[in-house]
Amino acid sequence: MPDASRHVGAPPASGSDRELLRRYHADGDTSARAALIERHLPLVRSLARRYANRGEQLDDIEQAGAIGLIKAIDRFDLSRGVSLSTFVTPNVIGEIKRHFRDKGWAIRVPRALQELNASLSSVVEGLTASLGRSPRIAEIAAEAGATEEQVLEAMEVGSAYSTASLSSAPVGGEELDPMETIGADDAGFDRSERRLALAPALDVLDDREREILRLRFEEGLPQTQIAERVGLSQMHVSRLIRKSLTAMRAELS
Repeated sequence: MPDASRHVGAPPASGSDRELLRRYHADGDTSARAALIERHLPLVRSLARRYANRGEQLDDIEQAGAIGLIKAIDRFDLSRGVSLSTFVTPNVIGEIKRHFRDKGWAIRVPRALQELNASLSSVVEGLTASLGRSPRIAEIAAEAGATEEQVLEAMEVGSAYSTASLSSAPVGGEELDPMETIGADDAGFDRSERRLALAPALDVLDDREREILRLRFEEGLPQTQIAERVGLSQMHVSRLIRKSLTAMRAELS
């Protein structure tokens, strides 16, 4: 993990996140940058723990997350009305996932295929929601901006990704199943993490659009039931879902 104290010889600066960001970006105050890094490292460690036991050392995952934190601090735009923590979270998660893409493949796979493989899950999920059925390869390729052959190849190379088995490693010197010793996660943690990461994108939607997405993706209702609840036609609901997802992707990118 990066040591914030190495950036400067003086003790970490104090102040709000926005004040420290202003001092760093406007005045070039590296002590403010070091203070921001140190202040948000606990968030990095918390997010990194979510990806433990997946074939990579926790220290390496935290290191990748810390790189995401530093990039977020360096890229933060003070003119945007979001908090630093909200901006840091998706950057840290993105850097951790990039680490797994680069380090977790059993054989050498071209970077373009790695990235396409990583994006297919969200593409398929979005198309399933908008179409009301499983999408065809041609539809996936069109949405992903790739050829059908590239999509099929990306799906196949997914088997080259190596993950560590949680049921075979010894624990405490005994051959135990770690799944019997791991406590359950708080059911609300993932939801809170997702809401924090998606908050800037959700802000671009109106109340009706947010409610439709909540019914679809939180309650898992089909479009016919959503249409009945909000008093619209199923076709109108489908269009609003596609429009909302497109607006959110544009905001997050």
